Amino acid sequence: MTEHLATPTPGGTTGSPADGTAGGTAGGTAGDRPPPARLAFDGHTWKEIAHLLANFPAALVGFVYVTTVLLVGAGLTVTVVGLPLLAAGLLGARTFGRLERARARALLGVRVEEPSPLPLRREGGFFSRLWMALKDPVGWRTALYAFMRLPWGVVTFAVTLVSLFVLWPVLPFIARGLTNADRAMVRGLLSPSDELERRIAELESDRGIVVDTAAADLRRIERDLHDGAQARLVNLAMGLGLAKEKLLEDPDAAAAMVDEAHGEVKLALQELRDLARGIHPAVLTDRGLDAALSSVASRCTVPVRVTVDLAERPAPAIEGIAYFTVSELLQNVSKHSGARSASVEVWRSSDRLLIQVGDDGRGGARLDAGTGMKGLADRLSAVDGLFVVDSPEGGPTAVTAELPWRDRTAADAAGRAPGDERTRRTSGSR
Repeated sequence: MTEHLATPTPGGTTGSPADGTAGGTAGGTAGDRPPPARLAFDGHTWKEIAHLLANFPAALVGFVYVTTVLLVGAGLTVTVVGLPLLAAGLLGARTFGRLERARARALLGVRVEEPSPLPLRREGGFFSRLWMALKDPVGWRTALYAFMRLPWGVVTFAVTLVSLFVLWPVLPFIARGLTNADRAMVRGLLSPSDELERRIAELESDRGIVVDTAAADLRRIERDLHDGAQARLVNLAMGLGLAKEKLLEDPDAAAAMVDEAHGEVKLALQELRDLARGIHPAVLTDRGLDAALSSVASRCTVPVRVTVDLAERPAPAIEGIAYFTVSELLQNVSKHSGARSASVEVWRSSDRLLIQVGDDGRGGARLDAGTGMKGLADRLSAVDGLFVVDSPEGGPTAVTAELPWRDRTAADAAGRAPGDERTRRTSGSR
């Protein structure tokens, strides 16, 4: 089986194996570059002449559309119909751009990828859809293309028509020069933005990861409640009911049942506390990462040195992700590493929160090894974070995580405990 790889190029175009191209750049590539111009007219030359002659009517249609729809819509923005008319005009400009890309592909051999459609159906309300259409960069670039093409279309139509009768011996070279300018305009204004398309794809993938992660967490919480505290509370209710029935008949047996129920209550409370700690520990909310990570380190089976060097606390969401990342990594140290010691370091560098967890164990940790690291990498990726594992066979292991730094809101800052302005602590625990 042979795989074909389509490589993005600086011009924003990508070749497709199906059409036998290798991609398009600002100057053209071997896939969509026409053969050299010759004095004898060939098929490529006649296609270029046809494209140049069609420039004037196509440019006229585009110019009239832009001036009548977009400019009128912009002028009526002071009314309730102005912005919807402008948004509809930009959506129509996308259709004009698709027709121009098809014309360039058929007559000039320029293969430009189609931009991604606007996800209007996934937007909730009318105003969110309106705003998405108004800020569409593809629509605005297409409108600019249609607006500036009219004088160029007049020039190319006139020069080509006159050259057919007066300068026909050198017309192939004239046509090549004019169509090269056309190719540059199509690639520059009608091609999708590689960075924008990549970012859209990343955000769509990250949104799916966030949804799947939230659903998995809800299932885990439901399972823990059903199998743990809920079952224990049901047994407690049954025991108290039996004790109530025996209270008059056999006070000693009822007292024993009440004593047993008291023990069940303690166990149920402990399970609920553990479950709440798994959702969001109280120590993290009250005292921040320093105290919360020290608490996690104390439950690790190996001594852990914790160093938190933060001048202030990050946003609660970032703080929570950092906490659960370290918690999961320390669980892996306890279960899989065979280490004698471990370390956790947390610090801020510019607009990033950096976390490094290391151990002197056997190494060999990988994202696909089934230790939960793939899930951690996905979670961090969903918030524009990074997750890097350096774990050669034989150790040591160093896992580095990066999260975007976001400041806490004024309300969060007002609720901080005194002494949180500067936290730096190194602790050894077992």
